[in-house]
Amino acid sequence: MTELAKEQKIKNINIKDWFKIPEVLTFIGFLVLCLLLTLFTDRFLDVRNLINVARQISINAIIAVGMTFVILTSGIDLSVGSVMAIASTIMAAAMVDWGLNPLVAILMALVIGAAFGLISGTLISYAKMPSIIVTLAMMEIPRGLALLYTGGYPLSGLPDSFSVLGRGYIFNIIPIPVLIMIIIYAIAYLLLNHLPFGRYIYAIGGNEEAARLSGIKVSRYKIIAYVVSGITAAASGIILTSRLMSGQPNAGVGFELDAIAAVVLGGTDINGGRGSIVGTIVGALIMGVLSNGLNLLGVSPYVQRVFKGLIIILAIYFSSKKEK
Repeated sequence: MTELAKEQKIKNINIKDWFKIPEVLTFIGFLVLCLLLTLFTDRFLDVRNLINVARQISINAIIAVGMTFVILTSGIDLSVGSVMAIASTIMAAAMVDWGLNPLVAILMALVIGAAFGLISGTLISYAKMPSIIVTLAMMEIPRGLALLYTGGYPLSGLPDSFSVLGRGYIFNIIPIPVLIMIIIYAIAYLLLNHLPFGRYIYAIGGNEEAARLSGIKVSRYKIIAYVVSGITAAASGIILTSRLMSGQPNAGVGFELDAIAAVVLGGTDINGGRGSIVGTIVGALIMGVLSNGLNLLGVSPYVQRVFKGLIIILAIYFSSKKEK
């Protein structure tokens, strides 16, 4: 179902039917989670904690944007964490080792992210290789290159001015990473809901062969989806590098699972063709608030990994039960 058709359907439903909409259910779940954490710990609603949560959520939420595009085409991208690492490493090297301007280094990081997305998308679209296999291989190549360049050690000594992207605020209230996240989501919403590109992405995920027969250049748009995923992974790497003030070759380990969880929690069908960017941001909020709440409650990080795995399984299970 296209987003235009979904909007028309929403206009014709009653109040009870609103609770059948995945995004609404996800948002209710988010509110319930916040209520529970408020009851169990008085530190959750502390202003400093909420600002910190928002900053932390922004990184996963930005990665989840690209993951949404890919999953909507019925694909998967397991390489986003490694793309973060190579983008972070090369950007840091450009500033520290090569003496380049931070703006040039940031542009290089985005280009690197797009390049790895282009490689993955091309192999998937033209070589007809399964997305899970291609991106599993790309999980290793970028990170291996990052580790090879750095010897496994972080690159520090970045210019102080660069820290504003990860640590700065707007009006001393809104963290700049959150502002960047909002801008990226606004662009993604525009692309998916108000431009032909979005209709093509939904059509490809719904029925690739039908989309091809209708004249949509399927390979082109699938490649673009992976390029977007690479760019958003690199953007998250830029923010994380700025926050830590070092290029981390081990950055992003496990981030692909958090991104996938955010997307499927937000109601996007793991088989493609159905979902929304609004649902994705709510899913990212749930993942971020859940991690923060478990930390406040003193839950072991190992137990948290179990929680995340169970969440992914349950989200995919319920997604597979929904009607197309």
